[in-house]
Amino acid sequence: MDRIDAMKVFVATLDAGSLVGASRRLGRSPAAVSRAIAFLEEHVGTALLHRTTRTIKLSEAGERYAAACRRILTDLEEADLLIAGERSAPRGLLTITAPVAAGQDMLRAIIDDFIDHYPAVSVRLDMLDRPVSLIDEGMDVALRIAHLPDSTLVAIPVGETRRVVTASPGYLAKHPPIAEPADLAQHQIISMTHFGLDSWSFPPPHGSTIPRVVQFTPRFIVNSIQAAVASAVAGHGVTRMFSYHVAEQVGEGALEIVLSENEPAPLPIHLLTPQGRLAVPKVRAFVDFAAPRLRRHFTQSQRITTRN
Repeated sequence: MDRIDAMKVFVATLDAGSLVGASRRLGRSPAAVSRAIAFLEEHVGTALLHRTTRTIKLSEAGERYAAACRRILTDLEEADLLIAGERSAPRGLLTITAPVAAGQDMLRAIIDDFIDHYPAVSVRLDMLDRPVSLIDEGMDVALRIAHLPDSTLVAIPVGETRRVVTASPGYLAKHPPIAEPADLAQHQIISMTHFGLDSWSFPPPHGSTIPRVVQFTPRFIVNSIQAAVASAVAGHGVTRMFSYHVAEQVGEGALEIVLSENEPAPLPIHLLTPQGRLAVPKVRAFVDFAAPRLRRHFTQSQRITTRN
């Protein structure tokens, strides 16, 4: 059996989440999929998957081997495209990862338009609120909202966003004023893991180097940004979000930003891609298509939320 083909079956099984799903995706029988994985396991001398016909779970060795397989298959695809001279003909599967809210609110619409422009390209969007290793997990492009560590990844800046504290005008009218971070202790807080479940940090006051940390007992903890924003709009408390999350609601007057003079420095936003992937037509086409659209979106969001 061809080892590269077996690697493709292995990765397809992981992406599909089961042997049955991989067989449907590849047009092969579940037995053929199982034989390919067994071939790899015999080759490496250890179990890669704990599996049934419906579920799979990577072994510890399988996790390492899966990352290596994705790197190998990505490099092979890149080499094939470059040798074929298809720089002007984007095609194939493009894999993208982004934070959940950014993927839902922005990137999904951009991808819809991109697919319309490039019918030979298909896209898989993985929306994950965790750091993703593009190389180990076989991703072509990532949208990242953070200060970036030094790496070999290519970073294309597309904007920046602020961490803003907001509440509805109705809520603010019925509760004590929020003039400084310490005032939040008197308020109903809608919190999320991303922005602090029971405390929020603010820059040091003038003349100090110690950040201000406000402790609170949240009235509502939720793992959905949309739900937290909706609850704040409905007047049930104060929440903290990235400015682009609430730009629409602030622009419409449904939310007001408080403590704007106490905000941390904005966070940069980049599209990331592994070194060399920009030479692949589908990746270059997406970056060229998405970057200006993202810049317009984040610029508009910043303008709306800064004005308010």
